[in-house]
Amino acid sequence: MKAIILNKNFKLEDGFTEKPQPKAHEVLIQIKASGFNPIDYQMLENELEQKLISSPILGRELSGIVVEKGADVTQFNIGDEVFCGSGSMGSNGTYAEYISVPEVIVALKPKNISFEQAASIPSAGLTSLQIFKRLNLQPEQTILITGAAGGVGSFLIKILLAHYKHNFVATVGSEENKQMLLKLGVKDHQIVNYKEENLAENILKANHHQPFDIGIDLVGNYMAEVTAEVLKINGTYVDVTALITKEAHEHLFNKGTVIMNISNYAYSMIKKYDYYKKSLEEITKLIENGSMIPSQYKVIGNLSLETVLQAHSMLKNNQTQGHKLIMKNS
Repeated sequence: MKAIILNKNFKLEDGFTEKPQPKAHEVLIQIKASGFNPIDYQMLENELEQKLISSPILGRELSGIVVEKGADVTQFNIGDEVFCGSGSMGSNGTYAEYISVPEVIVALKPKNISFEQAASIPSAGLTSLQIFKRLNLQPEQTILITGAAGGVGSFLIKILLAHYKHNFVATVGSEENKQMLLKLGVKDHQIVNYKEENLAENILKANHHQPFDIGIDLVGNYMAEVTAEVLKINGTYVDVTALITKEAHEHLFNKGTVIMNISNYAYSMIKKYDYYKKSLEEITKLIENGSMIPSQYKVIGNLSLETVLQAHSMLKNNQTQGHKLIMKNS
């Protein structure tokens, strides 16, 4: 099968490899579309993410069609349209024509969306749903969301608007991203441009000059420090990126802050694979009943090294303009 492969020099290249064979509890999926995530390029640069590499073929989320199944598979049939976040649990990554994955992490694709839309969901959807559930939000709590126009941020905002409604402030970096949030239903006074001067002051002003109960940081680095600054004493810092700075960590410690680390990978470590299927099925219901729509997406090309490198560059340089980047695999 065709695939984009990480070579011995840690560089990506076009290549071919054997099509995987499904094990007893696995399904073989012909990948129709795959989504790109920041971790895809971070795996090539950051030591922490490199430890998660389990195959020379990268890529972590997909939609496609079941074309073969193992002897013990009971939940799927040949021809089923499915989607999943494969993470490190598949035979290979999603920069390929086929992938074999345990049936327990796979869900049927929402019937009312395309393969491209479905491929935009798993990573952002699983992360956002985990954040929402673990916070167990109370109506009076106030929330800051940094990097709100990205895949996780926009998906999380959809969940908040469907279940929680009001007390959050979101940061964006452009007028286009602001307009995207406005179209989702966020109010103008809830949006702050992080490129403006006096950022912390502007964020607090949007919250009636009061510190926040919860900071959901989807950016890290400098924004981790800003988030730490605007949180209440004994507040909660939700870390999704693992890019918290030393200064931010010290500030959070001094404030007695609870740090909540968000990791979908954690459930594969303890082989709690039903977490993935159940979460995707919950998201499917929300999409099929119309209470949630998938993120905006942009198809940037077909399966090729050129497409992968372009996607990595756009993610690294924050050029997605609020769109989930998608590759058509077949």
